[in-house]
Amino acid sequence: MELILAVVIALVVAVAVTSGLVISGRKKKQLPPAEPPSTTPIITAPPAEPHVGEEAETPREEPRRTVEEVELPDATAPGAPAEAPAEEAPATVEPEAPEAPAAPGIEVPEPTAGRLVRLRARLARSQNSLGKGLLTLLSREHLDEDTWEEIEETLLTADVGVAPTQELVDRLRERVKVLGTRTPDELRALLREELVALLGDFDRTVRTESPEDTPGVVMVVGVNGTGKTTTTGKLARVLVADGKSVVLGAADTFRAAAADQLQTWGERVGARTVRGPEGGDPASIAFDAVKEGIAEKADVVLIDTAGRLHTKTGLMDELGKVKRVVEKHGPLDEILLVLDATTGQNGLIQARVFAEVVDITGIVLTKLDGTAKGGIVVAVQRELGVPVKLIGLGEGPDDLAPFEPGAFVDALIGD
Repeated sequence: MELILAVVIALVVAVAVTSGLVISGRKKKQLPPAEPPSTTPIITAPPAEPHVGEEAETPREEPRRTVEEVELPDATAPGAPAEAPAEEAPATVEPEAPEAPAAPGIEVPEPTAGRLVRLRARLARSQNSLGKGLLTLLSREHLDEDTWEEIEETLLTADVGVAPTQELVDRLRERVKVLGTRTPDELRALLREELVALLGDFDRTVRTESPEDTPGVVMVVGVNGTGKTTTTGKLARVLVADGKSVVLGAADTFRAAAADQLQTWGERVGARTVRGPEGGDPASIAFDAVKEGIAEKADVVLIDTAGRLHTKTGLMDELGKVKRVVEKHGPLDEILLVLDATTGQNGLIQARVFAEVVDITGIVLTKLDGTAKGGIVVAVQRELGVPVKLIGLGEGPDDLAPFEPGAFVDALIGD
């Protein structure tokens, strides 16, 4: 057994030695052949002896570089990558301060003299049913009963009213009969004369001068939607155009933005507006407006009252209260009733109720351009016995004009 073990160990050793010899032989074959040694003699220079003393070289001063310069490549060195240009920081643009809004300039309203003549084209829109219609009928060769009935119908359709219509037809019948042969110019002159007479001879001046040493006080009343606040603002322009100083009283505290609207009108012509809180007491604001007008020695105080339905008894009573409170400073010089000319006979009913509550002294007819019928001027004057003093002929700021009967009729019947 020991002999067999010894033989195995010997065989293992022999195999290992044989394998090592084979591997070493293969490595020798793979190595490249060694070059033959060069026959050229190699001359090596002896090391230079260092110079000392005066012969020593002055050491060269090299510029020192920072750590960043050593780490970063030199942009000027050949082959160095081009350095990307540094991004410039965006310039801080400070926002321009907004310009302060310019103060609104004071407007200079158009003079009131001859204003109705300048607005003649707008007024003439309502002439078809009245002026030209009457001229056409009166120009017929034979004026029989049927023709006179047509004339009456034309007048009634134009809202002239029953009594004024009958009066005008009777006068025209008589004068045409006396005239006999009628030329167009004669008929136009005849009709103009009769219509001017029908409008009545009233004092149409808006009273703005107080008999006492106080401003004239004008109160503007009317139903909702007639353009009362706008009319008050336009009236302020009329008065300023005539050289008067004005204070406005915003006593319409029930309609949203009514005070703002009136104040805007006032600022355009340099008139100050006295106002109070929304829903405040109208009588108190009217009282303060007159008080401020007295303190400022203004020429006129205009008071805009809240629009109200003529059927509301409580609101109408409150209007009477405003009047009584204002009169504690002095008498009211003018109470203007604003009527929408397009409402026709309904406007007459409104006028009658307002006249029972406050003493109406003058009428302002708005929206008389367009589809309005000119005969309402005659009817409302006959109903109340007070004159039409102002008429509105458009939406422009200077479209409110003093009423002039002659210019009004000329616009109705044309040239």
